[in-house]
Amino acid sequence: MADTYTPPVTGTGVKATIQRIGGHLAGMIMPNIGAFIAWGLITALFIPTGWLPNESLAQMVDPIIRILLPVLIAYTGGRMVHEQRGAVVGAVAVMGVVVGTDKPMFLGAMIIGPLAALVLKYVDRFTEQRTKAGFEMLVDNFSAGIVGGAMAIVGYYAIGPVMETVTSAAGDAVEWLITNNLLPIASVLIEPAKVLFLNNAINHGVLSPLGVAEAAESGKSILFMLESNPGPGLGLLLAFLLFGPRAMRPTTPAAMIIHFFGGIHEIYFPYVLMKPRLILAVIAGGAAGVFTFMITGAGLVATPSPGSIFAYIAVTPKGGWLGSSLGILVATGVSFVIAALLLGFGRGEKSQPDAAQEAESAEITQKES
Repeated sequence: MADTYTPPVTGTGVKATIQRIGGHLAGMIMPNIGAFIAWGLITALFIPTGWLPNESLAQMVDPIIRILLPVLIAYTGGRMVHEQRGAVVGAVAVMGVVVGTDKPMFLGAMIIGPLAALVLKYVDRFTEQRTKAGFEMLVDNFSAGIVGGAMAIVGYYAIGPVMETVTSAAGDAVEWLITNNLLPIASVLIEPAKVLFLNNAINHGVLSPLGVAEAAESGKSILFMLESNPGPGLGLLLAFLLFGPRAMRPTTPAAMIIHFFGGIHEIYFPYVLMKPRLILAVIAGGAAGVFTFMITGAGLVATPSPGSIFAYIAVTPKGGWLGSSLGILVATGVSFVIAALLLGFGRGEKSQPDAAQEAESAEITQKES
């Protein structure tokens, strides 16, 4: 399932291992993005500071974020490992993590869902050759129930507290960056990792869980905007359109549409990999965008996934459009300028046909004469 959302991974190195982990994280989160968006829309509309404040409907916000979303993640993770039986056991097991803490346990769900399914998978292998005919359903049901209940207890006493500590530590680190106005530095790590197709791992595996916890307390979070900002990629593609290799320029308009309106950021990664120095442009654009978000107090109520401008609009809280739009615009401009400089404003591209074409034209002319 993970391969649906990330490019196929080959090799056995550290990079390949990280990409596989990112693929599994994306495989658990991406199928449930609709639920995240639903929660974001409900939050944006009905909380006291929302577009249509409604105390009764706002009661859905907390149960969705604390229970429904972790259960969906664990269910999907279990299904990836052991199909439907793994999905059911994963959903049961995550309840131990959910009730053991008052924080959204997305990271815990990503661990215990596949883990519970893996345990059941080994249990099924052990029992399938030892179960007498006629007792298969009885053994299957009880084995799933026992594993699910046991893993829920493990989640309550072990995984939940550990994940709560990890989440708190990560949140403190991010808060330290914000307090010291250093959050733009995160782009130095985020943008190169994105180009290596680790964007889903970063966004859905790290930033989104932290952002959801922050949004649950303050109604919005800047963390949703660190990786998903379409500005750096758009600026890069604009520079390629005007100053890039002539053979590549015709491909950029479609790439810009897919990237900015479709939210498929992977479309611009090959352009950076083609000219690695352009990573400096997207780093600068990303950092400028984050800085703009910070000084304008921008934030989103949920993950804009895919990272399309339409998704940004949908999860922007009331009164926050100026900050969000300005951050995207600044990121686009900075990325464009730096990329244009690194491309030499197209001076390295020939405006006349190359030598081979000239020779061919001369030969044709000589034959005709």
